Amino acid sequence: MGKKPFNKSQRREKEVKEFDEEVLQIDRVTRVVKGGRRLRFRCTVAIGDRKGRVGIGIGKASEVVNGIKKAVSKAKKSLIKVPITKTDSIPHEIKLKHKASRIFIMPASAGTGVIAGGSLRKILSLAGVKNVLSKTFGTNNKVINAQATLKALKKLRPVKKSMEKVEEKEEKKPVKKGGEEKAEKKEDKKAAKVEAKERKKEEKAEKKARKKEEKAEKKAKKEAEKAKKSDK
Repeated sequence: MGKKPFNKSQRREKEVKEFDEEVLQIDRVTRVVKGGRRLRFRCTVAIGDRKGRVGIGIGKASEVVNGIKKAVSKAKKSLIKVPITKTDSIPHEIKLKHKASRIFIMPASAGTGVIAGGSLRKILSLAGVKNVLSKTFGTNNKVINAQATLKALKKLRPVKKSMEKVEEKEEKKPVKKGGEEKAEKKEDKKAAKVEAKERKKEEKAEKKARKKEEKAEKKAKKEAEKAKKSDK
């Protein structure tokens, strides 16, 4: 039987990866044995889905490709969940010391970007953090800095309800026909209530200021009367 003609449409589609991978460092490691030296590669890899999950792993092998595969499989076992706010930042600042590394990470407003360097930048971007300020002290060792970053992100407190992203909720509840008018009316009512509250606050502040002025005038009059009496 003859071979079937190759059809381009039969090509296998590329599998969509669950996690993005970033190689942090590849080192040549030698081990002295009886017959001489054994050369291996140590690969440090960070993985993340850019939606709050991130992890790091270290794999050793005689070839770089196998070392990266081992590191990825270890990283999947050490995944952590990172809380992310509305502004794609972290909920609060954190300082941490791990071995020779000292790390300081601080939340930032929207549009700031990831202000970080080295392995810290790669891990934060893989976690899905888009606006953050950070600084590393003590050492330039990428492996230790990566471990310190993961340790710091693990200690972050969960995000408050007011700071959570609202995109998912809005998608689940689509606006019905005629619902736009109702939404506008609700917004107008809310705005009117806010204005009324502000007016009340301003009126109270004015009353307090008037009372203070009246008291000051009374005191000044009393002091003037006392001064006149003492002169007589």
